[in-house]
Amino acid sequence: MNQPTTWRYHYSAVAGSGMSALAQFQAMTGAKVSGSDRALDKGEQAATRAALEKQGIVIYPQDGSGVGPDCQSIIVSTAVEPTVADYVAAKEQNIPIVHRAEMLTQLAAQYRTIAVGGTSGKSTVVAMIFEILQGVGRQPSVITGGNLVCLEKQGLIGNAWFGGSDLLVIEADESDGSIVQYTPHIGVVLNLSKDHKEVDEVAGLFARFRTQTKGAFIVGEADNLTPLKDNSTVFGFGEGAKIRGEDLSLTSVGSAFRVGSTRFTLPTPGRHNIENALAAIAACQALGITLNEMVTPLALFQGVARRFQSLGVVDEIEVIDDFAHNPVKVQAAIETAQLRAGRVLAIYQPHGFTPTRFLRPDFVESFSAALRPDDRLWLLEIFYAGGTAQRDFSAAEIVTDIICKGKNAEFAETREALRKRLLEEAHPGDLILIMGARDPSLTEFGRELVHSLETR
Repeated sequence: MNQPTTWRYHYSAVAGSGMSALAQFQAMTGAKVSGSDRALDKGEQAATRAALEKQGIVIYPQDGSGVGPDCQSIIVSTAVEPTVADYVAAKEQNIPIVHRAEMLTQLAAQYRTIAVGGTSGKSTVVAMIFEILQGVGRQPSVITGGNLVCLEKQGLIGNAWFGGSDLLVIEADESDGSIVQYTPHIGVVLNLSKDHKEVDEVAGLFARFRTQTKGAFIVGEADNLTPLKDNSTVFGFGEGAKIRGEDLSLTSVGSAFRVGSTRFTLPTPGRHNIENALAAIAACQALGITLNEMVTPLALFQGVARRFQSLGVVDEIEVIDDFAHNPVKVQAAIETAQLRAGRVLAIYQPHGFTPTRFLRPDFVESFSAALRPDDRLWLLEIFYAGGTAQRDFSAAEIVTDIICKGKNAEFAETREALRKRLLEEAHPGDLILIMGARDPSLTEFGRELVHSLETR
């Protein structure tokens, strides 16, 4: 059989955040790339499709027609079951089937990679490192799960860029265990809390990641990260931190802090974002960048879409969209919202029946700790993205637990019912905070809410 002159990489489920990033990155480096996705077949995510096609990525129906003898491999995510037509076609034609995490590992091995791990803040720290490196002329590349606003402004999806140098910044995911596949030039672990897995299990993954890092290792100051701190650069706010944030100033729209004698400002609110910036500073310092060189890029940091992103203000009511999706993140998002509002009207859509059931008591504690007496919380039903998960659990059960803690919480059966409820409830000075992951329609719901407030 004659081999094709140019191999093609076919991404099944190409519209997903992790998959689209890899597909775009390969296309940007000159590779021949195609993809398919059941959501695109339904006419959904038209903007994503357009952005992929703009990069030269050919979109096929997810019926196996995109899998052919010129395919070097098909790349799949965990959302692609063995019964999906692309998967079946690849097996029939003996075409290698590569998981998304394995493809990222192969790409990362070709660069001086900065891999960022941790159960919270990965996308933001990746973005900060990338923008610092860009700001000082290092021409970095990035592959990430969140959409960088600075790349969105160039008409891109925002989760991938090929800069041309040997520096690549990536997220190292602990949720699927893939973090242990990387051997990065610089490794970063931000924090450790219960999320997709128990803390002890994730700690073991981080320990292995530490041993596989070839150069500097950056780690947060939390006590449960102590086993990783030997010969590492610790960042944080305490006396044991080498990169230490001091003289903190928190406002409703940003923050300021000092590292040594260098003063930084950050246009993103929340103490947790100062902590994210300290991690990025530590990683970039390990690449030989001085503190003074980092001041301007961080002051101009454009952020990550759906990371406390304002969708509009109507009659002194602001609507904020946020990706928060685990107990630590939702608590941080609510506390940040409280800095700029007299009252927070919080909305959360859990994603995945298995992780939501796993984290139920932690969600109850986080919401109960964060909500003030006048704040309100609505939980939408758990977002179901397909698959074989048992759908025998409801977000209404979590609401009942939160109410038992003496907090103001309600279950919203539909978004339309929630929209009407918010129009009744919202008053000048309130902030509506929409939280949740993996469902791009949450942002659209937020925009529709802004429009409803304008016309009510």
